[in-house]
Amino acid sequence: MLNKSLTTCCLVFIASLLQAQSADIPRLAGGTPDISGIWQSMNNANWNLEAQVAEQGPLESLGAIGAVPSGQSVVHSGKIPYKASSLDQRIQNFANRRTQDPEAKCFMPGIPRAAYMPQPFQIFQTDTDIMMVYQFAGAVRTVYMSNHINAPLDSWMGWSNGRWEEDTLVIEVSGLNPNWLDRTGNFYTSAAKITERYTLLTPYHLNYEATVEDPDVYEEPWTISMPLYKRVEENARLFEFKCAEFAEEIMYSYLSRENYFRNLGIDISGDSDD
Repeated sequence: MLNKSLTTCCLVFIASLLQAQSADIPRLAGGTPDISGIWQSMNNANWNLEAQVAEQGPLESLGAIGAVPSGQSVVHSGKIPYKASSLDQRIQNFANRRTQDPEAKCFMPGIPRAAYMPQPFQIFQTDTDIMMVYQFAGAVRTVYMSNHINAPLDSWMGWSNGRWEEDTLVIEVSGLNPNWLDRTGNFYTSAAKITERYTLLTPYHLNYEATVEDPDVYEEPWTISMPLYKRVEENARLFEFKCAEFAEEIMYSYLSRENYFRNLGIDISGDSDD
């Protein structure tokens, strides 16, 4: 009887806490939570969505710079439920991560990776429209809150149809290019569908949740979640990070004069401009 009373008291306390929390969050004139602002994750999910230990980075010459930090899993079940036929692709991705990770090539990060990149993003919101702008690679997406349609074509950031479920913004994303989910090589194909949930916990904390479905890769849908933190320092803003020029060596080194002749079997190491 005592345990039952304690349980009841706990449930009443949690319910009252949630009600107070809901009353404290900022809202727009239409009543929806105001999630506008600059947000950023504070975890190691971009290295690996699953748990990992610290290890050498993909480029040994950098020493501890670029080394992989330890991190806990943000996957609800702890592990991503890959099909056995898809594990070889993840292993191959990891082996080639220095040059094949889309982040290294400055491709737009896609969803959900854009939410936990180690750079901030900004949400612009009105009563009828939502836009998200990401510092990495200048990625942008519009969340269509009405007139929902299927994705007209595949793209890096996909097509986002949104709706409010009470105080949670739910976004269904489809039409995504095949992409990586982190630097470890976790991935999805163009068959992927992502369902995101943004819930404002306080004026400065968003709970982010994303469910990933891809029958070509996974045994079943799986979900990640994490807090996002509002940037509140004075003059907080997004800065330009158009990184294409940083990726030229990785992507186009094979087009250099030396490699051109090397691929033809011609040794020009002794050539001189004199």
